[in-house]
Amino acid sequence: MADHSFSVLNAPNQTYLWTQLLVEELVRNGVTTFFVAPGSRSTPLTVAAARHSGAQTVLHVDERGNAFAALGYGRATQTPAAWITTSGTAVANGLPAVVEASVDGVPLLLLTADRPPELRDTGANQTIDQVNIFGDYVRWQVDVPPPTDEIDPAYVLTTTNQVVHRARRAPAGPVHVNCMFRKPLEPVESEVSVAVPETVKRWATGTEPYTQYPTPVSTPAGADIEALAEDLSGTERGLVVAGRLDTAAAADAVQRVAVHLGWPLVPDLTSQLRLGGEQAGHVPYGDLVLTSELFREAHAPEAVLQVGGRFASKRLRLFLRDTAPGTWAVVRPDPFRIDPDHRVTHHVEADVPAFADALIARLDDGAGATDWRNAWTTASDRAEAVVRTHADETDALTEPLVATILTDERPSSHALVAASSMPVRDLNRHGSIEGTAGPVYANRGASGIDGTVATAAGVATGRDGPVTLLIGDLALWHDLNGLALLQDCQVVVVVVNNDGGGIFHFLPIREYDDFDPYFTTPHGRDFEDAAATFDLPYHRPETPADFRAAYEEACRSGTSALVEVQTDREANRRVYEDLERAVAAAVHKQG
Repeated sequence: MADHSFSVLNAPNQTYLWTQLLVEELVRNGVTTFFVAPGSRSTPLTVAAARHSGAQTVLHVDERGNAFAALGYGRATQTPAAWITTSGTAVANGLPAVVEASVDGVPLLLLTADRPPELRDTGANQTIDQVNIFGDYVRWQVDVPPPTDEIDPAYVLTTTNQVVHRARRAPAGPVHVNCMFRKPLEPVESEVSVAVPETVKRWATGTEPYTQYPTPVSTPAGADIEALAEDLSGTERGLVVAGRLDTAAAADAVQRVAVHLGWPLVPDLTSQLRLGGEQAGHVPYGDLVLTSELFREAHAPEAVLQVGGRFASKRLRLFLRDTAPGTWAVVRPDPFRIDPDHRVTHHVEADVPAFADALIARLDDGAGATDWRNAWTTASDRAEAVVRTHADETDALTEPLVATILTDERPSSHALVAASSMPVRDLNRHGSIEGTAGPVYANRGASGIDGTVATAAGVATGRDGPVTLLIGDLALWHDLNGLALLQDCQVVVVVVNNDGGGIFHFLPIREYDDFDPYFTTPHGRDFEDAAATFDLPYHRPETPADFRAAYEEACRSGTSALVEVQTDREANRRVYEDLERAVAAAVHKQG
């Protein structure tokens, strides 16, 4: 059992003084969760975290999965978790999660152990070049020397404060702390007394960080907002697009702007505005609405206000690309552009609530509902009616139906995590607005399928609450050992198993001889034995009613579970095509 009675300055040797200072300063900065993978060279970091009474540790044998769990924690809390790993290829296993965190602006701390300088480039075992190993994907990196009396321990504190600040300030993202350690790595007593300067002793008597870094809030320049307000004022045929939004305050701000402008609002699944009931001016089924060529031709916007991160709908992106509105403003709290088609006319780098307040103050009085907005919302209502009819009248479990039922039945306590590939698209297109409005997360920075189960576990750890994960079979196979992380949290995994890569049936490659097996990648397996391996309750519903009952039972149990829905890829493609034809016909009728 860990000993929590020690003082941070009561260290057996210089190495442990440094790691205890590091962990204590992280905790004082709000970094209290450490995702730890086993290893020898990282022993001082692991022991320091394990012995700290204010630290929570999550153990997982797979460094890659543990890094994604730390990513999920950062998504859910907007506070970085620390990933502790040993030297060598263990460090390289963090790269996929680092890429996702970097591209999507998720705070993450990478505490990697390394060999000391005299062992680098010598052929020493488990020694690789870890300096700058993550390249430009980290916001900052520091190569910490081996602990020594010749360096003031305050260096550890000021460096830790800088590390957390760099991870949290806009643009948030991963920061790499590469820590060199000499043996002994265990907390053995040193015959030489550890010197602690008075400044560090004074710090130790308090509870505040050594160096305070208030997080800056980006406020838009008055002249820039004036110019944008002038461009937007008086424009009736405008569209607000809500991409990924990380906070309720940001989501509320986008809603306020849309209402003030009188424009329809097309919310992405991760905007926190897509699910949870009807709201004035919302177009939750915007992706399906755009299946109607007649609607697209008649409803080209003159201005677009896009707020937050990227959105999942390719159909919406191509529609905006082709209409090329005269004003297309992107608002986000960092300098990174979201403009793959090179149509954006304004990029406003600002905190979203601050931007909303500044813009509304400079706009004319709110426009209220207009014929333009009503046309969009009516079209969305017609699309919803088609989705609801499919849900109410279909006897077979289809993939769109799974998304609808899941969002109908999700308990208010459950966050929702959507895997890449088809799950995020299904939920964005077919998710029910009649269910709960709980938070939604997805790894859409680089949109990979790796680490999805671990990400959901990290979200559950960060929220300290249950999660529902909708995932495809290939993504689950890719992160199968992530199921080991579900023992100490509740993640209800709903896997849609269509025996391969169903999304490729919607791409042109399906017409070529190479399509099967190189893209379909059939595996011929189910997940019952995998669930048993990780002691997870397992359900395989055959009908919509069975699925509702199995999902409800899994959520009510309070433990993690795996619900497998088996579908056919070819039949599934026809279901999507039929639904889209029905939506297009329904939207056509409104003229």
